[in-house]
Amino acid sequence: MIVRPAALLLAVSAAGPWSLRAQDSTWIRSHYAKFEYQIPMRDGKRLFTAVYAPRDTTQRYPILLTRTPYSIAPYGPDAYRRGLGPGPRFAEEGFIFVYQDVRGRYLSEGDFVHMAPQREAKSAGVVDESTDAYDTVDWLVGHVPRNNGRVGIWGVSYSGFFTAAGMIDAHPALKAASPQAPQADWFMGDDVHHHGAFFLASAFNFFAVNGRLRPVPTSDYVRRFTFGTWDGYQYFLRLGPLPNADTRYFKGAVPFWNDMMSHESYDAFWKARNLLPHLKAIKPAVLAVSGWYDANNLYGALHVYQSVAQQSPGTSNRLVVGPWSHGQWGRGDGDKLGDLEFGSKTGMFFRDSVELPFFDAYLKGNGDVALPKAVMFETGSNRWRTFGEWPPANGTPKELYLRAGGKLSFDTPTGADRSDFDEYVSDPARPVPFNARLGLDMEPDYMARDQRFAANRPDVLVYQTDPLAEDVTIAGSIAPSLQVSTSGTDSDWIVKLIDVYPDSLSGTPDQVSYAGFQQLVRGDVMRGKFRNSYERPEPFIPGAVSKIEFGTDDVLHTFLKGHRIMVQIQSTWFPLVDRNPQKFVDIYRAAASDFQKATQRVYHSPRYASHLKMLVLPR
Repeated sequence: MIVRPAALLLAVSAAGPWSLRAQDSTWIRSHYAKFEYQIPMRDGKRLFTAVYAPRDTTQRYPILLTRTPYSIAPYGPDAYRRGLGPGPRFAEEGFIFVYQDVRGRYLSEGDFVHMAPQREAKSAGVVDESTDAYDTVDWLVGHVPRNNGRVGIWGVSYSGFFTAAGMIDAHPALKAASPQAPQADWFMGDDVHHHGAFFLASAFNFFAVNGRLRPVPTSDYVRRFTFGTWDGYQYFLRLGPLPNADTRYFKGAVPFWNDMMSHESYDAFWKARNLLPHLKAIKPAVLAVSGWYDANNLYGALHVYQSVAQQSPGTSNRLVVGPWSHGQWGRGDGDKLGDLEFGSKTGMFFRDSVELPFFDAYLKGNGDVALPKAVMFETGSNRWRTFGEWPPANGTPKELYLRAGGKLSFDTPTGADRSDFDEYVSDPARPVPFNARLGLDMEPDYMARDQRFAANRPDVLVYQTDPLAEDVTIAGSIAPSLQVSTSGTDSDWIVKLIDVYPDSLSGTPDQVSYAGFQQLVRGDVMRGKFRNSYERPEPFIPGAVSKIEFGTDDVLHTFLKGHRIMVQIQSTWFPLVDRNPQKFVDIYRAAASDFQKATQRVYHSPRYASHLKMLVLPR
C-alpha cells in the first residue's frame, strides 16, 4: 500500500506544527523538575539515573526510559538537557523522562562489558543488561511520584542494544520498546564486521574513544582520537597491518580491541554477544527503527524485528525504515542526505505520525494504534509504503545475471556469450576507496554518494542492463551468488547494486546534474575464507572456481523506467573494510610481508552463472 505522510494518521496532523520550544533548556526547566538517583541493582551496584518529571501535578504520567553508555550529561540537579525524549512533541505532551548511565559507564558503578552476553539462568546475583533494565523499571514505578505504572524504553545505536536487551524477560510495567538502530551481532553485521570482514574505520574510531577503561565513576568525557590529518585513506594505509593499531596507538589501553584481534572467526566470544537468539517470549510492544542509509546498524534493526517475529509471534511487532543515515530520523527534517533528495520531510513524518502515536497508544491508551506491521520508504520513487509483513509476501524471486561484455540481464547466460569470465588485479597497496571524499570515519552519508569514482577503476568490474522499459521495484535482501577464482588463497568480494540515471536529463539545473548519476542501492562484503563456514575458515585453491554466496541488508527501491541497473564487483573497499592480504592467514595477526596482489576472476558462463537473487514486487 502507498501512503501519503499526512494520511497515515490524520489525528496526529491536527496536533499542530513541530515545536522548537521543547528543544530549549529554559523551556524544559520551566515545565520539568529534575532529580538524580543512584538506583540499586540486584548485585548491589548502583546506576546513576536522572529523572525529569512534569511540574504539573494534576495527573499521572508514563515513564519513558533511555539507558546509554554515552553519558546522561549534564550532571547536577540544576543542570538541564536541551530536549527530552525522542522529540519535542513528547516533552509537550508530557512524560516522565528517565536517563541512565549503564553499568560501568560515567557515574554508574560496576564494570562495563561491550555487548554484554545475556545470562540464560538468572540465579541470585547474576546480572546482565536485561536484569539491569528490570531492576531499574521496578525501582522507578515504586519510587517516582505520579507515574501511571507504565514504562516505555527507547534508544538509538548502543542505546538501541540496551533497549532490545531490556525487552528480554521484561518487567510487567514495561509496555513498549523502540530499539532504534540497535547493535545485535558484531560479527555478522552492524558496525564492526559484515560477514566476517572487519569494518576498520568504524571500529578504530569507536574503540579509540569508547573502548578505554574507566577505573572509577566519573563525569569526564574521553577525548576524541587525534589523527593529525583529514585523509583517512592515507592514514589507514600508513597504519599497515592491524597489529600496528595497538602497538603504535592504543598500547593496551583499549582492551576490547585486543579481544577482537584474538577472535578472527565466529567463535564462542562473538556468539555470546549475539543478542538475537534471546528475543523470545517478548511481552512489550516493539517498534524497530532504522534507515536504508544507516551504515552502522540497519542490520540490527532488521534482524531484531525478524527475530521477534519468528521467536515471539504473538508480540505486537513493527518495523520502520526511512531514507536516513544513522540516527537521522531523530533530528532534522530528513528531506535529503548526501547527493540525494527525498521530496518530503521524512524525519518529521516518522516522529509525528509513527513514533509518538506508538508510545501514546501503549503508555497512555489501550494499545489501539493505526500502524501497519511495516512502514517503509521506497527509494528511487521517493514515497512511503506500508506492508502487512516484511519482506512483502507478494514479491517474485528473480535472478539478475552477469553476462559477457559487461552486460546484466534477468535472462540466463547462453552459449553465445563470448567469454567465460572477467578478471582484475586486486592490489592491497592500492585499495579501492569507499568514498570519493576525504574523511576519517565511516562517513554517515557514504551510501548516498555518486559511485562513478569507483566505476572507472581497472580493479572494479562493472555490469549494467540496457535502459529499463518499465519500472522495477525490489524489496528485501539481495543475495549475490558468485562463481569466482583467485590466484591467492584468500580474498574479499564486494558487490554493489547501483541505480544508474539516464545520461541526459531535462529540467532544472539541479535535476540535470543527476545525468549519469550512480546511486548506491546496496553494497556489502563477504570475507572469502568464510564462504563455507563462519566458524571454520578455509583457504581458496588458487585458480579453482568457488562459489561465494551471502545476503545483504534489505532494500525497498524502484529503478525507474529509462534508468539502468548496475553491479560493481571489487575486492577492496578501503578503509571502510580492512585490507585482506589475499593470503590465507589470521588477518588480525598478519605481517606486512603477507600482503600480495591477486588476480581475481568472476565467471558468467552457462556452467558458472554468477547472479544476484532478489525479490521483485508487482507494478
